[in-house]
Amino acid sequence: MHRRINPREQRRMMQRMGMNMDAMPDVEQVTIRTSSKEITIEQPEVTILEMQGQKIFQIMGGKVTEGAPNRTASITPKATVSEEDVKLVADQTGKSVEEARKALEECEGDLAKAILLLQS
Repeated sequence: MHRRINPREQRRMMQRMGMNMDAMPDVEQVTIRTSSKEITIEQPEVTILEMQGQKIFQIMGGKVTEGAPNRTASITPKATVSEEDVKLVADQTGKSVEEARKALEECEGDLAKAILLLQS
């Protein structure tokens, strides 16, 4: 026979073990994307269990729909590059402003990567 533990006692035991469990309020939708499909859960109950610095999300209930992945949502727009950054990269590498701009866009605005790319 298993003895049923009351919720308050269970919470105290979890705190002693370094565990914390909280409900996440007002969740409207959870989306899980894989390479082959996209799973959407509408109006789920989400609980977060935090243990040893790790967070575990538990998703329960809700209306589940599966479909093909929406690739347009995952495409990130090109980083906007400031003129100061373009001039700095051009000056550091001795390349033209156009080459510096292309390198910065390719490196998503990372100055160090753009300079290394143009120097190699």
